[in-house]
Amino acid sequence: MNDTIAAISTALGVGAISIIRISGESAITIANSVFRGKDLQKVPTHTIHYGHIVDGEKVIDEVLVTVMKAPKTFTVEDVVEINCHGGIATTNKVLELLLTHGCRLAEPGEFTKRAFLNGRIDLINAEGIIDLINAKTEKSRELAINQLGGKVSHLIHDLREKIIQVLANIEVNIDYPEYEDVEELTNQKVIPFLSEVEEDMKHILKESENGKLIKEGIKTSIIGRPNVGKSSILNRLLGEEKAIVTNIEGTTRDTVEGTIVIDGIILNILDTAGIRKTKDIVEQIGVQKSYDLIDHSDLILFVLNNNEELTSDDYEILEKLKDKNYIIVVNKIDLENRLDLNQLPQDHLIMMSALTEEGIMELKDKIKELFHLEELETNDLTYLTNARSIAILKDALKSLEDVKAGIENNMPIDMIEIDIKAIWTSLGSIIGETYEEELIDQLFSQFCLGK
Repeated sequence: MNDTIAAISTALGVGAISIIRISGESAITIANSVFRGKDLQKVPTHTIHYGHIVDGEKVIDEVLVTVMKAPKTFTVEDVVEINCHGGIATTNKVLELLLTHGCRLAEPGEFTKRAFLNGRIDLINAEGIIDLINAKTEKSRELAINQLGGKVSHLIHDLREKIIQVLANIEVNIDYPEYEDVEELTNQKVIPFLSEVEEDMKHILKESENGKLIKEGIKTSIIGRPNVGKSSILNRLLGEEKAIVTNIEGTTRDTVEGTIVIDGIILNILDTAGIRKTKDIVEQIGVQKSYDLIDHSDLILFVLNNNEELTSDDYEILEKLKDKNYIIVVNKIDLENRLDLNQLPQDHLIMMSALTEEGIMELKDKIKELFHLEELETNDLTYLTNARSIAILKDALKSLEDVKAGIENNMPIDMIEIDIKAIWTSLGSIIGETYEEELIDQLFSQFCLGK
């Protein structure tokens, strides 16, 4: 933290400009040593200056240099940003000069890591930065902004504040039992406070399912027997000929992937091998992959042929779909009906023709209905989205439930206090009030260089 770091903050390649960022105690001094123009050590903070980057008497590039002095910077350290002409050779040469004049090449995410360690942001803010960089839809961008802006952090701060109030009351009762004006806090009086925190935790976790949906999308698998039209349906959903379509059974032997966006939510769609009994070793592997995807998908599109009767394979798939999010897509309705629709769950049924594209909109509407996507339009997108944070909150909820069970079994109040304090500490690790060094290193290593 005492050294000065530098890195290229823009994508390396041909472009109008590249930005090289420097942060640390010597940022201004080092930048000034390669800059020909105003004396950067004497300029006001948060100002931009025209000049040249030079290597001795040799001009490297014409630049604009921004000087930002601590503590009002992203890292809370002195920060300099050099805007040079875009291009690999020029950008690398400027960075090379800075490194030879005393900077160290920043590790991935080190600027953001310094912002966290210096108290500028918390861990949820940091995760929001990653999500904002990786956002692919307007909803995921809005979700990331709420994390970055502190809305999500407030959820955890509020939980910890309620818990600390309970702890404070318990400690007063333990440490000052002689005070007559202090209400005696029995185990039973603690339960309503804990129940309120428990309900808040459950609400946050329930809402966070929407956050995961927005951030990661819906993993969707199209399954069914060969030649029912799975690949054609994939192509119609994507609006392009992504998958090969033939009349030969077993054409699709491995998964074919594509993505679409429905109401701001990404559908990651997999077209799978047709499920049937086969002696072909390669096809058998594909069929097994299709079965495995049933257990690992958020949504299953089970495709049937309107022109064929149900088979034992179809009934086997239907059995596996119980307790899953699934839609039965009866394809080829442009052909004669030979399928007994009465054998199928009517509330999961969509009729369509991949050939004529009839029913495509109905299929999309069914997906929106199944995942309540229209409700997300009006909701405030303030959710936990990171698997680490959600896992910690789930563990904290389980611990809280155990505490309430202990109270019912008349566990001593001082033992209850220890367990409640552990929950408070655990919640602190979500926002970084408490953390392990290995966790911090792992989290910030996910960032790109220069961020």
